Amino acid sequence: MQKVTKYTIFQTKWGYFGLAGTEYGLCRTQLPGSKPEKIKTILLKNLPNPQYDKSFCKILQQQITAYFEGDCIKFSRDTPLILDGFSSFGTSVLTACREIEIGQTITYGKLAKKAGRTNASRAVGSTLAKNPLPLIIPCHRIIRSDGKMGGFSAPGGIILKKKMLELERKAISI
Repeated sequence: MQKVTKYTIFQTKWGYFGLAGTEYGLCRTQLPGSKPEKIKTILLKNLPNPQYDKSFCKILQQQITAYFEGDCIKFSRDTPLILDGFSSFGTSVLTACREIEIGQTITYGKLAKKAGRTNASRAVGSTLAKNPLPLIIPCHRIIRSDGKMGGFSAPGGIILKKKMLELERKAISI
């Protein structure tokens, strides 16, 4: 039996956001952009027979909308995620990254240690560059050991990363 992939694209204060997944869990997110068609194209790339469902992950949609309005949102770690295609190390990195709280940052090296491979900061960076679930797996919270931003492969790059971190710092200070 083939899994049905559902998706939705909804508006936030920062633009259109996309979610995709199956009955077994969330498999992709797409950070906000100004054009819903572009969000859809990126979100659904290589997903077989996706079906639009406006109410897909409705509670998560509400949380994401509130996040981009500046609310202090802690995304539930109970939301099942589909991380197919990642090695056990990659899965460990993404799982460890998911534990980083809103408004907090850690270095690539510290995340490598949390994932069980102390000297693998470059491998951590490579894994995070392939993160299919940005925001839910908050890779924007990982910085270089010198305090600089490091990379961010999402559209908007480091500018978006800084903007998200600023939003979170304001949210936790309220």
